[in-house]
Amino acid sequence: MTVKFRSIGLLVLAEIAVMSLWFMSSAVLPDMLREVELSAFRQAALASGVQIGFVVGALLIAMTGLADRLDARFVFASCAVMACIANTLLVVVAIGGDLALFLRVLTGFFLAGVYPVGMKIAVGWGQKDRGLLVGLVVGALTIGSAAPHLIASFGGTDWRFVVCMTSLIGLAGGLLVFGTTVGPFDVRAKGFQIGAVKVAWSNKLIRYVYLGYLGHMWELYAMWAWLLTFLSLSFSAQLAGGEAQHLARLVTFFAIGLGGLATIAAGWFADQFGKAQTTIYAMTVSGLAALATAFSFEGPLFLTIAFAVLWGLSIIPDSAQFSALVADHSPSDLSGSMLTLQTALGFTLTSVTVQVTPLLAEYIGWPGTVCVMALGPLFGIWAMRRYLFFAGQARDE
Repeated sequence: MTVKFRSIGLLVLAEIAVMSLWFMSSAVLPDMLREVELSAFRQAALASGVQIGFVVGALLIAMTGLADRLDARFVFASCAVMACIANTLLVVVAIGGDLALFLRVLTGFFLAGVYPVGMKIAVGWGQKDRGLLVGLVVGALTIGSAAPHLIASFGGTDWRFVVCMTSLIGLAGGLLVFGTTVGPFDVRAKGFQIGAVKVAWSNKLIRYVYLGYLGHMWELYAMWAWLLTFLSLSFSAQLAGGEAQHLARLVTFFAIGLGGLATIAAGWFADQFGKAQTTIYAMTVSGLAALATAFSFEGPLFLTIAFAVLWGLSIIPDSAQFSALVADHSPSDLSGSMLTLQTALGFTLTSVTVQVTPLLAEYIGWPGTVCVMALGPLFGIWAMRRYLFFAGQARDE
């Protein structure tokens, strides 16, 4: 086994383990609600708080250059341990209370030292295959995000067991990263530079990639956070409550988790047929799948399951390609800042969509809300077609 293969393999396992903390609250929310009544706002805040914390943490790490001044593996492991501690404390505070919401923000803050730092470790192992390396980390993020739903399906109604189990798994992942080795292409990136904002606005190609990415993010985390709720309600029309919830958890796990595997295939496809084209194809399928899932609400189980899994498969493969396109068109001395800005904008948007989704569902119902999610891919497709238009002009000049 080569050092590279071992390091990337361990890194992927570590990412999956630690990122299981992200949607832990969404996986156990139905069980929490059996013990205490929470407003739709507080239910959403348990998930959106992670997004907010992640944005703050990512910007802080970028501006301080922390992951470059210290061993990236140490930053990864330390942040993983702190995120696990914040997650575990949920079992001793009031369910959905102010302190619980703060702990979710804190969890997201420390996860900013895991996911982006993991990508830094990965790309240090290659240049020609960086698309695949980034795809593997994005895939690990996706599978990790699905993991708490699988854990919850075995934990019965004991949500505290699920919280503690995800913390233990995350802790193991944080320590596992010490088995990796820094790659030969690891470089010191500069901290965030404010000039990135000007470049992002003035460069048409980057601007439209940003807009495409925002369309992608519009539906992504809202779907990941609330698919379980949607499916539980849909399945309840034909199954008993406990059976419906168990099935919904399993389908949610596979719908989100299989998308992680699709990112690897998407990386190869993008190398053959183009990154921008790959994003358009993926958003076309995910948008149509979202609409199909909405219209199958409370319908035949096999249809809802099939459409939900297709939605999950198609919703994430384009993610890495947006980052690759930004890197392709950024000045070399600003590429890190451009990617940081892209991530900050995307996750700021998700903090809004994750929070608003259940509130909107109270007014227009879950099928209508899922249809609203499909507007994101529609906007993203428009943006990426504009990107291709201007990229074609640039090649002709």
